[in-house]
Amino acid sequence: MVISFVLFKSFGIVDVLDILLVAAMLFYLYRTMKESGSLSIFIGVLAFVLTWVVVSKILQMRLFGTIMDKFINIGMIILVILFQEQIKRFLIELGSHKGWGFISKVFRHKSSTAGDKRWVMPVVYACMSMSKSKTGALIVVQRQIPLDDYEHTGDIIDANINTRLIENIFFKNSPLHDGALIIADNKVKSAGCILPVSHDTNLPRYLGLRHRSALGIAQASDAIAIVVSEETGHISYAHKGELHLKLSSTDLEHALSELTNS
Repeated sequence: MVISFVLFKSFGIVDVLDILLVAAMLFYLYRTMKESGSLSIFIGVLAFVLTWVVVSKILQMRLFGTIMDKFINIGMIILVILFQEQIKRFLIELGSHKGWGFISKVFRHKSSTAGDKRWVMPVVYACMSMSKSKTGALIVVQRQIPLDDYEHTGDIIDANINTRLIENIFFKNSPLHDGALIIADNKVKSAGCILPVSHDTNLPRYLGLRHRSALGIAQASDAIAIVVSEETGHISYAHKGELHLKLSSTDLEHALSELTNS
C-alpha cells in the first residue's frame, strides 16, 4: 500500500506526457505498417521487444537475456534495412505535416496538387472515356509526399493537364500506355513510370499489375492512384493503403474532390 502511494506520488505531468507520446508513436507506427502491408512484421518486432523486456529486465534470465541483448544491439540496423521505405515515408510526412505551418512554407520549394481541384475533372472525363473503350490506365496524383524518384523512371512531359493528352498517353498503340502517369503541381509531370508493386496477399487474384502497382504507390506514399481496367473497364482508386473498386464516374469525382480537400 505504501509502495503504491509512493509510486502514485512520484507520478507527474512528465510521466503522463511520456506515456501519451509512446502511445501516439506506437499508434502511428501501427497505422503506417498497416497501410504499407507490413503489419505482421511490425507485430513480430513488437512481440520480440516485449519478450526481451520480460526475459531480460523483469525475470532477469541471464543466459537467454544475454543472447537477446545481442540481437537488440544490432536491431536498429536490421530495422532500418527492413523498413527503409516506411522510415523514409515517416520522415517525409513529418516534414510535410500541416502543423509545421510557417516552417514548411519557408523550406518547401515545390507545392503539390493537394488542396487544388483543377486536375479533378480532366482526370474524371479521361477515365470515363477510357472506361467506355476499355483502355487500361494508371494515373498517380502526388499530394504531400514528393514522387520525384518515380517520375524519373518514365519520360518527363511537364505539360498542362488535359483530357485528350491523358487519353493519348494511354492509347493502346502509345509507347507510354503500359506505365503510370504522374500528376504533380497541376501538371502532367511524367508518363511510362514504374511503380512499386504491392504484395498484399488479401488482394483478389483477378486484379492485375495495374491494381497492384496502384496499391503499391498508395502504401509507399500519400498519393492517389487511379486505375482503369483494360479487361472490364471498371474504375478504381487506391489511397493510404486501401483499394476502392468498381466506381462510377460520379463516385470517382466525389472521392477525388473529398481527398483534395483533406
